[in-house]
Amino acid sequence: MAQAFIADRVVTPQGTRRAALLLEDGSSGAIRAVCEVGELPTDAEIIDFGPYALLPGLVDSHVHINQPGRTEWEGFATATRAAAAGGYTSLVDMPLNCLPETTTVAALEAKRDSAAGLCLVDWAAWGGAVAGNQADLLHLAQAGVAGFKCFLIYPGCDGFSMIDREQLESALPAIAESGLPLLVHAELAGPIDAATASLRNADWRKYATYLASRPDEAELEAIRLMIRLCRQVGFRLHIVHLATAQALQELQAARAEGLPISVETCPHYLHFAAEQIADGATLLKCAPPIRGRANREALWQGLRDGILDLVATDHSPCPPRMKRIEEGRFDQAWGGIASLSIALPVVWTGASMRGFTLQDIARWMSSAPAALAGLNELAGALEAGREATFVVFNPEAEFVVTPDRLHYRHAISPYMGETLRGVVEATYLRGEPVYQAGEFISGARGRELRLR
Repeated sequence: MAQAFIADRVVTPQGTRRAALLLEDGSSGAIRAVCEVGELPTDAEIIDFGPYALLPGLVDSHVHINQPGRTEWEGFATATRAAAAGGYTSLVDMPLNCLPETTTVAALEAKRDSAAGLCLVDWAAWGGAVAGNQADLLHLAQAGVAGFKCFLIYPGCDGFSMIDREQLESALPAIAESGLPLLVHAELAGPIDAATASLRNADWRKYATYLASRPDEAELEAIRLMIRLCRQVGFRLHIVHLATAQALQELQAARAEGLPISVETCPHYLHFAAEQIADGATLLKCAPPIRGRANREALWQGLRDGILDLVATDHSPCPPRMKRIEEGRFDQAWGGIASLSIALPVVWTGASMRGFTLQDIARWMSSAPAALAGLNELAGALEAGREATFVVFNPEAEFVVTPDRLHYRHAISPYMGETLRGVVEATYLRGEPVYQAGEFISGARGRELRLR
């Protein structure tokens, strides 16, 4: 007997309408057709979600899962649990903060072994481009990483080294040959070192001090460098977690040249503003930092103009002690914000009040990140031939962020106590629920997604 899912708002690449997802007979979980309700077979088993919206399962292309090696920060079991509760069905794991870092094929295989039997949703891996591993890059590509991540500045952990310009230029031919994207943490040390030197006697409990220590110019100089290298070598360049809106015009101009550049921002840059951050509020420390209100609105405009391609969480959890909440010193706290389970309502809260639609959400948080990671044949859209992997979303409902809604390993959040718009009612993976009405339904059905 065929199974079908109906909702008043089914978000597809062709638009949003009342429709049905008709599944293939059997247990494949594939969509046979996206059709009108009246076209369903008379004997179809129907699940009707009524006024809710069905969006393609969200894809987060910027997640720090930290396993193996630092599972006490976050691991595959807890990260994928939080993802399922947040409507995410595919995660792409960053190559740092785990031990060993994913900079060799052996480390990639260790990560695969550690993930086995733990994942509620699907996942893939980025590889790392670091000082000294240029010879490993093509091997990593052949072994199935989705692309490469590098830092132009000290990344905060010793095992994943930053890459200087000479090392980067040495690595780029292999990256270009692979055809995979290079994801760049775009900050340069020069402007940061100069700014920090001038703040030697400043009060590091003040958010203004931290913000001044990582100026816009650090991002701008790094992005200009990467645009020049992209122009010279022709590799696929992706700028992660863009915080400064001052770079938008130059990025737009570079893309108008035809350079293969994509850009992401994050929920926290779209939601918070520096003027609202209290002194000592180290839960809001991230790098690059959250900038001012006008900058936030310019990032929203960047999404509207298509300069920003996608929204990824940069879910970067840590044990609470590392956030130095009691001391409140921004220079000592770990930089990272965890948001996997609530990123969709965070973004929808801001998007809906600015006139964006669910179609925009599906593009920013599903199809575009899937395309970045080369997963667009496996995730990112509801259409015939794809898997019935989707999120059931109530766009009108509101809720208050409380610890029980977070589901990742350590229930701390700068969003705690906020009222957000939009509730994930259920998350389906290949036609089966993994999360529904606040409960996790099935076992570890997630798998690694790779095209090789």
